[in-house]
Amino acid sequence: MAETIGIVVAVVIVGGAAFLMWRSWKRRTVRDAAMRAYPVPTVLGEAGVDVEVLYVATTPVGRPLERLAVEGLAFRGSGHLAVHPEGLLLRIAGEQPSFVPRERLVGAGPASFAIDRGVEPEGLVAITWIVDEDTGPDAVPTHVDSYLRARFPGDAGRIITAVTDIAAAHVTLRPDAESETEA
Repeated sequence: MAETIGIVVAVVIVGGAAFLMWRSWKRRTVRDAAMRAYPVPTVLGEAGVDVEVLYVATTPVGRPLERLAVEGLAFRGSGHLAVHPEGLLLRIAGEQPSFVPRERLVGAGPASFAIDRGVEPEGLVAITWIVDEDTGPDAVPTHVDSYLRARFPGDAGRIITAVTDIAAAHVTLRPDAESETEA
């Protein structure tokens, strides 16, 4: 009898936790439904960098522990990154290809952690870009960080250099950040 009660309690706890995780993910996908990468152009120039990566996550800039469910970038997985003169192309296993035009790239740099992944110092690459959103013309663009881990030594530096070289967008302070600097 005690065994049966224990099994029932365990099933209820595991079932409840699974339900809460599912509900949380559904809320996140609804919240981030307007965000996506850009359409892949039909013609791209020759890639300056073409490497294998592990895609970790996309988060709001400065908040590496808050995952965004950006279309095409919602799930972690192995992938392929190519930096073309026109922008960055990321192909993650099981997802549609994601493209960031050079006009929307802000820059890249090393990072040590992001949601669900902590590594040695500067073991990740954080690529900052402006996400494509369904917003009005007066909306402040949303800057995000996409975190990657290069598969082979030396590739992280090559990615950072290539993205920095073609990045065209400038960091724009959000209204709340401007008020903090004025105070």
